[in-house]
Amino acid sequence: MFEFFFKYSPTVYEKGSFVLLSRYPGWVLAVAVSMASGLLGWLIWRRRERLAAGLSGWRPAAVWALQSSLAALLLLLLWHPAISVATLKPQQNIVAIVVDDSRSMALREDGGTRREQAAAVLNGGLIAGLRKRFQVRMYRFGERLERIGEIGQVTAGAQATHLGDSLKQLAAESAALPIGAVVLLSDGADNSGGIGLETISEIRRRRIPVHAIGFGREQFARDVELSDVTVPARALADSRLSAQVTLRQHGYAQQKARLTVSEAGKVLASREIVFGAEGEPQIETVHFNAGVAGARGLDVAVAPLAGEENLNNNTVARLINVEAFRPRLLYLEGDPRWELKFIRRAVEEDRSLQITSILRTTQNKIYVQGVDKPKEFEDGFPTAAEVLFRFQGLIIGDVEAGYFTPAQQELVRQFADRRGGGVLFLGGRAALADGGYGQSPLADLLPVVLPTRKGTFRRDPAAVELTAAGRDSLICRLEEEPERNAQRWKKLPALADYQETGSAKPGALVLAESVVGGRQRSPLLVTQNFGRGRSAVMATGGSWRWKMLQEHTDRTHEMFWQQLLRWLVGESPSQVTVSTPRQVIADEARIPLRAEVRDKAYAPAADARVEARILGPDGASASVTLAPAQGEPGVYQGEWAAEKPGSYLVEAAAARDGEELGRDVMAFRREDGVAENFRAEQNRELLEKLADETGGRYYRPRDAAKLADEISYSEAGITTREARDLWDMPALFLALIALKSAEWLLRRRWGVV
Repeated sequence: MFEFFFKYSPTVYEKGSFVLLSRYPGWVLAVAVSMASGLLGWLIWRRRERLAAGLSGWRPAAVWALQSSLAALLLLLLWHPAISVATLKPQQNIVAIVVDDSRSMALREDGGTRREQAAAVLNGGLIAGLRKRFQVRMYRFGERLERIGEIGQVTAGAQATHLGDSLKQLAAESAALPIGAVVLLSDGADNSGGIGLETISEIRRRRIPVHAIGFGREQFARDVELSDVTVPARALADSRLSAQVTLRQHGYAQQKARLTVSEAGKVLASREIVFGAEGEPQIETVHFNAGVAGARGLDVAVAPLAGEENLNNNTVARLINVEAFRPRLLYLEGDPRWELKFIRRAVEEDRSLQITSILRTTQNKIYVQGVDKPKEFEDGFPTAAEVLFRFQGLIIGDVEAGYFTPAQQELVRQFADRRGGGVLFLGGRAALADGGYGQSPLADLLPVVLPTRKGTFRRDPAAVELTAAGRDSLICRLEEEPERNAQRWKKLPALADYQETGSAKPGALVLAESVVGGRQRSPLLVTQNFGRGRSAVMATGGSWRWKMLQEHTDRTHEMFWQQLLRWLVGESPSQVTVSTPRQVIADEARIPLRAEVRDKAYAPAADARVEARILGPDGASASVTLAPAQGEPGVYQGEWAAEKPGSYLVEAAAARDGEELGRDVMAFRREDGVAENFRAEQNRELLEKLADETGGRYYRPRDAAKLADEISYSEAGITTREARDLWDMPALFLALIALKSAEWLLRRRWGVV
């Protein structure tokens, strides 16, 4: 219909520019139109008296506007209007047909598989139409771009879709070839991170339009997909962990499903979920136990539902490095009290933690437990970073801030900030505000703003109640079901004492409150991140009653303190830490390696030599030297190609001046054929954006027949510029008739014909 009225397709007008082919310049046309308009106005004004009965008010202006428009249109036709457009020279340019060969193209829909639909479009006249005008080259792409001879070589068997890399490779080839346009047949389900700006810029620089033909439904009618699963990369043995699962669904709103975490077929955790709104991302959390040390491969899955169209996206694999390393805690206590005894007992029962305690028995005497050497800490609290930083966690009990020298206070602060350790402050008669911490340099480290007065420590019973954040926290997780967990906390014996802590700082989390008399509330357990580490306040010295006043089989006290202290030290880094972007790497052979290296004082070691040794499947091994990262002191980077799928072990060692700074071990897994299971709907947004950014167009399969005619309009390759007449365009003649008819009808109605 558009071509009937305007003579040419919309593409001609999009690509072309308006020109006048008359030998007289455009300004002469503007003067002629102005003069004709003025003359018509003067004639209407001269005849105003004779026509006054019929043309009064605004009517003369309407007649003048219609006559002036008609005159302007007639003058425009005399100036020979045309549209100038660049076209590809016949048989001198190459059109690249690029066909998606990934597994998602094998999905079967109403018209057969997507690959079959693409073949039908090409064989239905598109290739024949293109070959009449151009040279045609065919390519297929999955993990990489390959040239093929015919569509039959497209098998839809590639394990991944690297659309951006393939287009970048094709753009590089165009430097030596007159490629006039690219025809892309794909579902747009790229799983390599999208198409980079560098690739788009290179295609635009070469002025190569990419015409995209999209296949596949843009949305499945009935499907559940796990979009992402987040689990810790590392964990301590026997730790309570959470898997944060992001999912979306179509066709199952308000229905129930079973979400599970399993290892080698053994279910570690399971819970029932209820789906929310249609198509909206939904986040669910599943808690499970990390188990024994080693690389733990997990499968997080939603049980298949009736009528699902794609079951391959219901399961996501993840890997956690459960470490055999036992973090060390240093506990400084200023007074002999029950809290020290029961916290030590809880830690000693945990095979993932070890504790050293320094107890001030009198003003000048200390009692040390849990040391490696008999005379270790005989002079009291450490004064050197190399000594304190050997620990991962620090507990400061009932001891005043003045016990520490200014240098030691700064050392405690740097323990969290630079070393990345965890610091826990307990309540007591000489602790927190009563111990002068609010006026000390350690005030920055506290997650609360302490009261400015004394007398905040009370030897009165206090109940404990979880906040909303506490109900979700693994630190306070005594029962799996949130409501039962909150009720169990309410039934715990009252604390022997409590301390007023003031208000929580911005960014801190209040997990539990002390409640006195059913009304008076004060933050009891508060946590925050601080620098590379973390800090917390447990504003009591009386949690020992949870052990003493319950059945001897009750493990509430041990469970809580073990979970709190694991949180405190669980993410404390060692001197050397090696990592990959993800623990499970799907359909990608290039593995970026990153190591962070620090000296004994945990200052960045910018002049170290870092080697990564990799062990893989079938006895494969390799060594990679990591190079310093620009602008990141102490960070070293490298890349290695994992050719085979399977599990890999990486050991990174750092040395400086012949002395080893440390080493770290981690595992990752490479999988093939996974990425294509997810986001398998047609990504029309990506295809449309690609076409729009490069000057091409997006087509549905049923509209692809137009492409053979419209593809000629391009500025890439070998082109010629054509001027196509517009004066004989049907729309212009219809406009002339419409303008004159409108004037005649108005005059007749007003009686001035």
